[in-house]
Amino acid sequence: MNTPLITPVILCGGSGTRLWPRSRAAKPKPFLPLVGDATLFEATLARCPAAAGFAAPVVVTGAAHLAHVEQQLADPGARVIVEPVQRNTAAAIALAALRLPDDAVMLVCPSDHHIADVDAFRAAARAAASLAAEDWLVSFGIAPTAPETGFGYLKRGAPIVDLGFRTAQFVEKPDLASAEAFLADGTYAWNGGIFAFRAGAFLAELEAHRPAIAKAARAAVAAGHAEGHCFHPGAAQFAAIVSESVDYAVMENTAHAAMVPAAMGWSDIGN
Repeated sequence: MNTPLITPVILCGGSGTRLWPRSRAAKPKPFLPLVGDATLFEATLARCPAAAGFAAPVVVTGAAHLAHVEQQLADPGARVIVEPVQRNTAAAIALAALRLPDDAVMLVCPSDHHIADVDAFRAAARAAASLAAEDWLVSFGIAPTAPETGFGYLKRGAPIVDLGFRTAQFVEKPDLASAEAFLADGTYAWNGGIFAFRAGAFLAELEAHRPAIAKAARAAVAAGHAEGHCFHPGAAQFAAIVSESVDYAVMENTAHAAMVPAAMGWSDIGN
């Protein structure tokens, strides 16, 4: 199975208050060099170069952080979507999907994660993209290293060719006893919030499960305007969107949920 071109969609959202005072609303953690010399945002971009099969990125950020994005965004082909207000990940991803062709394979990545093994990340991205091209909605299943209670979990189901697995269950943040049982079981992975899907497939699932969000996102894009490489959705239309995570809105509801294993030295900095 050939790997399609992958469009990174980089989410630069919250203010990173868990690391306050170093990370705060004025300069949240993606824009700080918390691991090495590069900022987390710069490192996220660097993991997705053209030479490894990635298209120019789409960055979704808030108006308050646009200056930081512009300062650190080196790719001249990159596009930026500027949210007038925060409406969580379902709305942010919908904006990006609506600005891409239906057959574009999106790789949705938070901008505040550290990944030590970049080769493993890219291998997982290629596997996820191949599944996404077949209309699976794919989550990265992060190999757990401890009975962590701060993350959601994914339970592995039946294999899908040699690329990944059906997602049998999404589990909310567990108590310690459950987390220990998941670790011992061996079929559970952390849900790290990294996803791959075709833009059109995501929008179809959003229409099916959260039609109000889909309708409002379309209205916001229709009322929006471009300024250079930045796109500004209609403020009033976007503000009307219900704030909901992509997990709740789509991933836990679709019949086409899949996962790819990812043992890549992953860390949600500040967790």
